[in-house]
Amino acid sequence: MKTIYLGIDVSANTLDICVKEEEFSHFVIENKAKSIKTFLKPFEKKGSLVIAMENTGIYNYELYSVLEKQQYRAYVICPIHMSKSFGLTRGKSDKVDAQRICQFIIKNQDELAEWKPTPDKIKELKILVTERDFLMKEKRSLLTRKAYYKRLVKLDHSKKLSKLNDKRLKALDQQVIEIEALIKDLVKADQELKEQQALITSIPGVGEVLAWTMLVKTEGFTRFSDPRKFACYSGVAPFGRASGTSYHRRPRVSSYADKSVKSLLHMSAMSAIRYNKDLKKYYERKILEGKNKMATLNAVRNKLIHRMFAVIKNQKPYQNDLVLS
Repeated sequence: MKTIYLGIDVSANTLDICVKEEEFSHFVIENKAKSIKTFLKPFEKKGSLVIAMENTGIYNYELYSVLEKQQYRAYVICPIHMSKSFGLTRGKSDKVDAQRICQFIIKNQDELAEWKPTPDKIKELKILVTERDFLMKEKRSLLTRKAYYKRLVKLDHSKKLSKLNDKRLKALDQQVIEIEALIKDLVKADQELKEQQALITSIPGVGEVLAWTMLVKTEGFTRFSDPRKFACYSGVAPFGRASGTSYHRRPRVSSYADKSVKSLLHMSAMSAIRYNKDLKKYYERKILEGKNKMATLNAVRNKLIHRMFAVIKNQKPYQNDLVLS
């Protein structure tokens, strides 16, 4: 049976699809489960389907709902990975993007991990955590505006603007509280999530918000099994650069990372070096040895990642009996 490749460019309302049989052909359909099922059905009889798409968040959900019930091989591609693989390119459209996705999966299929459906509990948790992140981002923006209004004391409307800003902040705070209550209820209702959160938060410096984010990003520690890979994903693992005998650059973390996870790890590391005795001693010792502060703090982030994966693997709460080198 021949293999048919489909590259799909996903947008809010439509799907641009490039199909590779003998030649490339292009189609545009609605981004709805019913339309997707109708479109794929004739191709099932022709051969084995390999479907590839980029990760576009909630816009992928209709497509995911169809793929969960079928036996197609599916791949969700990192946009940066794909754009870098094509080198210098000119021009961009949904049709072109669909063909590039199709070409990419034909070339790189053997090197990529196949997409697997996300459990419903993780989906729901992801939606709630994403909503909380959105509210917190909006809150930070309003706090910046609040500081700005204080400088406008001479303007007639500055006080009114400040009061309106305070009302919006108060409403946001209440929404965050309600979202967090929903997250806590969801985790409490699922025994596995409840146990995993308890194990993670047993580590000094790791709070509930980081625990929720870890559960979402690792999909309950099934998407990642190696802490080194997750450190790379979150922008914590340093990489060096060298060429010949003349160019050697000090190892640095990559800019290609999940910034939301990295930010939470940073806050946890800052808390850990204040209140966790062994990590505080480790940090202070490295600084006295002349190590860079941010590089040492990054090492603390890395240690937190390894500890989280260790407690999940061993199914035992963290015990503070380790000697750090």
